[in-house]
Formats: sequence, structure tokens, C-alpha cells
Amino acid sequence: MIRAFCERLKANGINGKAIVCAAMRKLIHIAFGVLKSGKAFDPNYAA
Repeated sequence: MIRAFCERLKANGINGKAIVCAAMRKLIHIAFGVLKSGKAFDPNYAA
């Protein structure tokens, strides 16, 4: 999930630090959603 996101950004020409920051932001959003909902993480939810 995150790896595919990072590879897509890299293919679009985004630099490394911006990719890392985007991945961190995405992970924080996922973690907050899991904590807020109280449900277990499901990696196939968005797919």
C-alpha cells in the first residue's frame, strides 16, 4: 500500500524527501483512523 504509493510518486518525478514526508503523512492518517474507529487495521480496506 505505502510502497506502491511511494513508487507512484517516484515515477512522477517527486524527490526523495517529499516522498518520505508524503509516506509519513499517509501512515499518520491511517494510524489516527485506526485509533479513532477502534477497529483493527485491514490492509485490504482501501483496495
